[in-house]
Amino acid sequence: MKLFKASLLTLALTSATSVYAESIAVTNATIHTMTEQGVLTNATVVFDEGVITAINPETVNADTSIDAGGKTLTPGFIGSMNQLGLVEVSAVSSTRDSSEKKANITFDASAAFNPKSTVIPYTRKGGITTNISVPRGGDDMFKGQAFLADLSGEFDSIRTTDVAVIVDLGAKRKGSRAMEIQKLRHKLQDAQEALSKAKKDKKDAKKPKRADQAINALLAGEKPMIAYVDRATDILALLALKKEFSLDLVIAGAGDAVSVADEIAQAEVPVIMGAINNLPSFDALHRTLASASTLFDAGVNVAYSVSGDTHNLYMLRFDAGISVANGVSKENALKAVTANVADAFNIDAGRIAVGKKADLVLWSGDPFELSTRVEQMWIDGVETSTLSRQDALRDRYTAETDMPRAYVK
Repeated sequence: MKLFKASLLTLALTSATSVYAESIAVTNATIHTMTEQGVLTNATVVFDEGVITAINPETVNADTSIDAGGKTLTPGFIGSMNQLGLVEVSAVSSTRDSSEKKANITFDASAAFNPKSTVIPYTRKGGITTNISVPRGGDDMFKGQAFLADLSGEFDSIRTTDVAVIVDLGAKRKGSRAMEIQKLRHKLQDAQEALSKAKKDKKDAKKPKRADQAINALLAGEKPMIAYVDRATDILALLALKKEFSLDLVIAGAGDAVSVADEIAQAEVPVIMGAINNLPSFDALHRTLASASTLFDAGVNVAYSVSGDTHNLYMLRFDAGISVANGVSKENALKAVTANVADAFNIDAGRIAVGKKADLVLWSGDPFELSTRVEQMWIDGVETSTLSRQDALRDRYTAETDMPRAYVK
């Protein structure tokens, strides 16, 4: 009996690691590396244990070899600035965990992340393998902390928590935007002075509170501050704060960024924007479909977030395709959903290179074309399905059966 139990344990452990047991080579692919290597044709990538181990090796040594037939292989796309896994049905309050009225800079919504959300496999259809979910917070200008998760659908899919601090500035329904910018400067100044005092008085130094620790991380450049803002003058105010406090700043929204594109590029501040957000507002009078192209041409590192609801995240590639139709090169559009997103959040993803995570997508054609689909996807080197609840419903309601509609034998 003990031997039988030991055998079962061995089998269980073997099964648990079997997904990594095989090394895989994808051959004869058109690989968009998102590195200095650029685009490689008739190329091979080998990955094992969730990591890319070789690109164009002299000899292919892998357990499984897949002939891509010249098709496109890209890094897995990266979603950001959404509430994926935190909202199931927007209209049902009990399924919304992305906001909290009393939330502040310490708010970490990752505890509520649902890897089994039906939105996640649907999102994988858009070639998205990784996502940065952000809280919407509450009344405080600090909305909380962003977190990184893969879209494997597994319970251990959260890769990193506290990857960035989210702050919402700009136009206010009540009060003045000036007060928020002033508050932010004062918080940074107070924290800086407290750190300076603590260095001088090491004996009497107290451990800072959690909120202070988050501010200190910003001052130390340990994590980026993602600031929602549109108006050009607000952007300039943030650039001044970046210079004054040496912040790792990322601008989100950036509706009127084209007006100060050169200043943003000179400050080396990335911009996260919706590629098809072109409706003007009082804070974004110069926003058009060509905004992303203008920013790229100025030398700004642009990353795309989906335009609209979190449930439309799978459409990120279509938004990128529209930007190509409005002046952005295909390579820059790919960077805007891979490498540039990774760089903005300081995460190890978005490129095909030796040592990088094997988050890969093999496409049937041009990723930005409507008719293209994901043929195969690997997350951490494990092939992952793109079948979703919508596919199951389609099959159920179109199945041939003698029973009433919506039933199957």
